[in-house]
Amino acid sequence: MGIFEKYLSVWIALSIISGTILGYIIPDFFEFIADLEYQKVNLLIAFFIWIMIFPMMVNIDFLKILEFNSSPKGLLLTLIINWIVKPFTMAMLGILFFEVFFVNLISPEDSKQYIAGMILLGVAPCTAMVFVWSTLTKGDPNYTLLQVSVNDIIMIFAFAPIAALYLGVSSIVIPWDTLLISVILYVLIPLLLGFITRKFILQENILMLNKFNRKFKPFIMQGLLLTVILLFGFQGEKIINSPILIVLIAIPLLIQTYGIFFLAYLSAYVLKLPHKIAAPACLIGTSNFFELAVAVAIGMFGIDSGAALATVVGVLVEVPVMLSLVYIVNKTSDKFRFQ
Repeated sequence: MGIFEKYLSVWIALSIISGTILGYIIPDFFEFIADLEYQKVNLLIAFFIWIMIFPMMVNIDFLKILEFNSSPKGLLLTLIINWIVKPFTMAMLGILFFEVFFVNLISPEDSKQYIAGMILLGVAPCTAMVFVWSTLTKGDPNYTLLQVSVNDIIMIFAFAPIAALYLGVSSIVIPWDTLLISVILYVLIPLLLGFITRKFILQENILMLNKFNRKFKPFIMQGLLLTVILLFGFQGEKIINSPILIVLIAIPLLIQTYGIFFLAYLSAYVLKLPHKIAAPACLIGTSNFFELAVAVAIGMFGIDSGAALATVVGVLVEVPVMLSLVYIVNKTSDKFRFQ
């Protein structure tokens, strides 16, 4: 583990604090950055997200999909959690909390925005960060690669329809053009370029791939931290002026994250999955592809929207929660000594 992965929560925390303070002190600067957009896509955010996504896509080996039979129960568990259970529970929790429990605390218009943000997080299963969580739990790296490869293929076809389904359930007007553009821009194109780079430039050479990863690793770190700073900078004034709002958004997100994890982890135990398979199988379904969720929320509703704020709070919640789940997984590894 490098220094970035080892102290990930520290760097993220510092970026969140820095972005929030800067957004409060110099809001005009972040408003200027917010205006740098084309067809509802913020150019700077898109650039940083690409820096994070592209190297990860290069590491995807589509031949791993042929190894489905190596652990079909683990892969099936993750797919059910990712594409059936998680979107449904996220949408239902959003509606339950913002239209029932918090109905007297938040306006109906804002509630719809926060629900939309939660839905976008719920239909975007993790891709990049799951490699970090898998490594921290000594998960099988080849199996993790299989999981990510299959999920990315499914995401091309499933993200927009499932997001539209649950956004429609919450009575939100669905901008299909923005949804489809986002999938093409942040999933399909990076996936194709990653495949081309791996196949024809790196020529499937492991040594060249490792060299590529070492060179790009600092850029991935910088892209992640700068994205977090920008996201919290855009919402800096709102976060400082309404801290209780952040708490309200975080409550259903926390319940969702821990609930999904324990459901998947218990299911993995019942299915008698070995620890090296159970760990990534559960964590990939628990974590979110927040880069995609944030980008789509900004494109659909705007940088200063409630939906964008909800996805940003998802970033705030994700890292410390996932590290706590990594701790739980490692502490209970002796319970998963199945062959």
